[in-house]
Amino acid sequence: MDWKAVLENEVSLDPEDWEGAKARGRQMLDDLVEYLRHIGDEPVWRQPPREMKDFLHHTLQDSGQDPDLLYAQFKKYILPYPKGNIHPRFWSWVQGTGSLTAVYADMLASAMNSNLAIGDHAAMYVEQQVLDWCKSMLAYPKEASGIILSGGSMANITGLTIARNASDERIRSEGVGISGKPLVFYASEETHSCQQKAAEVLGIGSKGLRKIPVDDQYRMRIDLLEKQIEADLKKDCLPFCIVANVGTVNTGAIDPLEEIRQICHHHKIWFHVDGAFGALAKLLPEYQDSLKAMEQADSLAFDLHKWMYLPYEIGCLLVKDRQKHRDAFALQPHYLSSHERGLPAGPDPVGNYGLELSRGFKALKAWFCFQEYGLDKYRQIIRQNIAQCLYLADLVRNSDFLELLAPVPLNIVCFRFKVPGMDEEALNRLNKEILMRLHEEAVATPSYTILKGRYAIRVANVNHRSKKHDFDALVEGVVRIGRELMAAIKPG
Repeated sequence: MDWKAVLENEVSLDPEDWEGAKARGRQMLDDLVEYLRHIGDEPVWRQPPREMKDFLHHTLQDSGQDPDLLYAQFKKYILPYPKGNIHPRFWSWVQGTGSLTAVYADMLASAMNSNLAIGDHAAMYVEQQVLDWCKSMLAYPKEASGIILSGGSMANITGLTIARNASDERIRSEGVGISGKPLVFYASEETHSCQQKAAEVLGIGSKGLRKIPVDDQYRMRIDLLEKQIEADLKKDCLPFCIVANVGTVNTGAIDPLEEIRQICHHHKIWFHVDGAFGALAKLLPEYQDSLKAMEQADSLAFDLHKWMYLPYEIGCLLVKDRQKHRDAFALQPHYLSSHERGLPAGPDPVGNYGLELSRGFKALKAWFCFQEYGLDKYRQIIRQNIAQCLYLADLVRNSDFLELLAPVPLNIVCFRFKVPGMDEEALNRLNKEILMRLHEEAVATPSYTILKGRYAIRVANVNHRSKKHDFDALVEGVVRIGRELMAAIKPG
């Protein structure tokens, strides 16, 4: 390299035309505001056409392209084909809708481009404040620790890592086999798949996750949990954690928290709560009693991109014992050592509390939105989401053509189109076809699951844009499509 020649022609990625860049940015913002303002007038989902897929296989060129052309391509090939979770009739999986204020905040965070690995800078303190607000919202101890993460999966695996390491301080250096006893932990058979992934990643193995059967309300059976623990102790296993679900992914069930807490206390087992979306129901007075034991959890995982309606991605883990949290992850090589003054001073590095070192400024959107909307607005919309699901469940019960397949303790409704005399296999095929046509016809986008062998149309509502009439339209669409399919099947 002729470095002298290179330095005679230095370049950067900043615009050469700053005024043109400002005008383009204003146009992008104007377009996005109008897009969100009228999103309910758009189809909830469009199947990406072949033209779009072919376009997104083009070869990357060596020379730069006109940014105005690129934005035009974005509007033609990308923006019209979103997943749909910003639409009022999106209820697939449990995926939040975001908000305009958060869009602005993410833009500001991207411009600052802060890395939260280490340093004495504003983003570190914003994250601490957001974590303190989360502790306050969930009545968690002030002195507790916490970390902002990409979502519930990382929050759960981080919590389970702390629980595993807390069971034997030698694990971090010597590995999971140091005690000579197989490590095991417990969750209901309705728990999220990330718990099994955590077992595999943490060296425990999927068989080390004991999946406990559930009752008729899809809650963990405490009697079977106790039997499994006793059986494992007799086999000289080392139980280190019980995962309680506050809002299971399939039905929104809430495990018996107080009973699980007592078992953890009796056996000196880590009490971890996966509250991915359901934990935030604790903002509502009517859920304070049923979720009271959550305050005693050793660790608590939940998402802010679900029931706090923030754009992806932002999850949270709270940990009662700050020292155990830090002991599970702290590692500071010379190039990341903290100093008394200067940029390397400031709060304890985020990297000492999780797997990630490089971390973006996720907390800024929460900082803006929590304050702009206030907890009362969040309570109103969370309560609204639950009421909408109770309304939907009532529509299903009162329909001659529909059947409710599970209780509705929170914001998930599982139901199906029913046909008297039709066998289960045929009913499953029929309801799967109904769901796909709902999507293709852009009626709505509920998701699906299997409950006791039955295919369920599943509505998971963390949508601040949904209104009562949207659920009327869903039911009307399911009944219409189901009757059309049955008419096509019947001869004559």
